[in-house]
Amino acid sequence: MRISESSISETLIKVLGKALSEEIIEVSYEMEQLKGGTVGAVKLVYGVAITKERKELPYKVVYKRQKRWERFADPDSWRREYDLYAANLDTVFSDLFRWPKCYYAELLEDETQLWMEYIEGISGQMLTSAMYEQVAEELGRFQGRMYAQRPEELYSLKNLSSKEYSKKNYVHYRSWYEVYDYIRAENCEIPKHLCDMLIELDEHSDQIWECIERLPVVLCHKDFWVENIFYTEQKIMLIDWDTSGWGYLGEDIASLIADESDVAHMVENYGKCVSAYCRGFSKYVDIANIKSLYIKEMILFIFGYRLVEKVKFAETAEEKTIQIDILQKIHDMDDKNITINL
Repeated sequence: MRISESSISETLIKVLGKALSEEIIEVSYEMEQLKGGTVGAVKLVYGVAITKERKELPYKVVYKRQKRWERFADPDSWRREYDLYAANLDTVFSDLFRWPKCYYAELLEDETQLWMEYIEGISGQMLTSAMYEQVAEELGRFQGRMYAQRPEELYSLKNLSSKEYSKKNYVHYRSWYEVYDYIRAENCEIPKHLCDMLIELDEHSDQIWECIERLPVVLCHKDFWVENIFYTEQKIMLIDWDTSGWGYLGEDIASLIADESDVAHMVENYGKCVSAYCRGFSKYVDIANIKSLYIKEMILFIFGYRLVEKVKFAETAEEKTIQIDILQKIHDMDDKNITINL
């Protein structure tokens, strides 16, 4: 659906009235693509808003359009952010850990349209190890508070991904012969000890999942990687909540550590982030009886075969080396680096 210029202007007047807490009568705008694909697009919208008193106020907001599509094992994810904002979940966040404010949301037959706060800050590969640690602690504190307080706004939601989502994706990936057979083939370019790590995980996956499934079930972002995390003035802002739902304690930390993160410091960040996460969660929930969070295993369940795929189909030797290096870093992770008792 293409939006007319008059429709954009009319909507912006509503959006900016809320964002700027002023009565807006006129607006100019320009759009700049932030990211997007075949089923969605995110644009920065900026310009000048004119108030009733003729004040000129510069502004920046984000326009996100998401078309209907069906993610594996999660068919309603395309409309999830709309549903979460409609449920007024702003109340469950804190000033230190939150999502962007939504100024206007619309659900059409086959797409959603959101007008949101523009977030600026440090993100992606610019995040430092100290920032990783604070992100992990604030995530733990948020999930611990949600688990302990069980706010009605959250626990009454219908459109959240299931706690089995990561397990289903692992089983789905494992059934793909291109990656499953590759690590078992003589001509595999991944070092044998790394292949053995993945094969051993497969062989014991049922028992490991049984242990993971005894952990507390918490609200997870489920796309908790560095490009969705913004660090600004010692506050954590998270974007892109369309995969969010129920998951197991530590599941988001697995993504923080391993999903296109700081490869050089992965082992160091593993110890620091798991410790910080447990410290944050423990502010609200006693986890002294939990012997392990199985985060290394969750990293392998979520990312192991993805990395194998990237090795097998890498277009350059450099890309292949990077993926093998990540697998090696995961291999080197050791719970002895975690400085608190789980």
